[in-house]
Amino acid sequence: MYQRYDGLIFDMDGTILDTEPTHRQAWREVLSRYDMQFDEQAMIALNGSPTWRVAQVIIESHGRQLDPHALAEEKTQVLREILLDGVRPLPLVEVVREWYGRRPMAVGTGSESAVAEALLNHLDLRRYFTAVVAADHVQYHKPAPDTFLRCAELMGVRPEKCVVFEDADFGLQAASRAGMDVVDVRLL
Repeated sequence: MYQRYDGLIFDMDGTILDTEPTHRQAWREVLSRYDMQFDEQAMIALNGSPTWRVAQVIIESHGRQLDPHALAEEKTQVLREILLDGVRPLPLVEVVREWYGRRPMAVGTGSESAVAEALLNHLDLRRYFTAVVAADHVQYHKPAPDTFLRCAELMGVRPEKCVVFEDADFGLQAASRAGMDVVDVRLL
């Protein structure tokens, strides 16, 4: 099915790993410290965004004056404490295993690199990927194409010869803007 591509790129959260419930739990814990909450639908719309951008939206929705980067770091700290216990691979990991050694593959994620690397190593998945490009590796995040373009560059594959697997609207836009085909895993 994917033979016509020279490289496969996977989003991480919600695409190959079931991390979303743990991310929500970490947000609830941190936001409770500030008497704030998040709207579930607003959070879904922000899937694929870096943590500081999500923090910024939450802060603005409450009309508060907090540093979004500091709030994002608090959330990341809580996430690191609880994430490895609850994360599970999603069924799309079978595509990763099937294509391993047949095509170069990369992860392009809105998560920070320390979190992404820890998760992939914990589940013994890191070895499948030529590269992991995270939020702290690019200046412009999804829906900008930079994450996926960097993945293609690190794999040594032209962007138009890549396919991206994504579960978030920002990621779908980023893949299209990168000139890559995209599979919306929500439709699989």
